[in-house]
Amino acid sequence: MAQDDGDLKTIAGIVAGMNHFPSDAEKATLTAIVDSSERRGVQMIASAVLNIQHAANAEGKETMGQIIAFDGAPANVKALAEVVMGFSHMESVAAKATLADL
Repeated sequence: MAQDDGDLKTIAGIVAGMNHFPSDAEKATLTAIVDSSERRGVQMIASAVLNIQHAANAEGKETMGQIIAFDGAPANVKALAEVVMGFSHMESVAAKATLADL
């Protein structure tokens, strides 16, 4: 669980500073999270962020919607999924504040 919480913070940090799409270094970090996280929701979010090109693609948005709708998902996972789902070119001030709280 501690690794996954660290992974969530890492993903949140990437999203908070991202402009249009993740850098090559960020993609490597996200790929490592997809490959190593023990929580499926964390893997799904990392994968959606990995595939952002100005905004989450249709598959990423659908996946984020599934996480948000899942009653068993922790609040911090749902909050990150909501931010990723709404990503458009860069994060708003409000979204950055949400990410900082994760």
